[in-house]
Amino acid sequence: MRIVIQRAKGASVSINGHVNAEFQGLGFVILLGIEATDTLDDVEWLVRKVSALRIFDDAYGVMNRSILDIAGEHEGTDGNIIVVSQFTLFASYKKGNRPSWLRAATHDISVPLYEAFVQKLSQAIGRAVGHGEFGADMKVSLCNDGPVTIIMDTHNKE
Repeated sequence: MRIVIQRAKGASVSINGHVNAEFQGLGFVILLGIEATDTLDDVEWLVRKVSALRIFDDAYGVMNRSILDIAGEHEGTDGNIIVVSQFTLFASYKKGNRPSWLRAATHDISVPLYEAFVQKLSQAIGRAVGHGEFGADMKVSLCNDGPVTIIMDTHNKE
């Protein structure tokens, strides 16, 4: 699995002009790509990492706080997450100029793992996690805060 985490001050995901999920305040927008070899172990590792990732500023302006630490600080507006499926994270551009998506998992593998990631992340942070719709044409809007953008890959744990 590969994710791109963007620290955001407000975000939304819309499908066919309808807002599917949104938040105000601080939170994450997570783009999630799933590979054919991914398993529930990858989901669980990512959930542990994401929920504990310390990329929010403390009182001294140091990135020392996690999504759990900031939850509910401003009348329930902080500590939110939106997860969007993104098979294009596994684009191969080695040959030619048209990307190949051969490494991206098929729907029968991707959908259950995507749903498991959203569910387990929601359980880990103790609140609902917003999400898009797997396979839909989505419009994602966010104010990248910092900007802070982190890439994680379960097959390359740095």
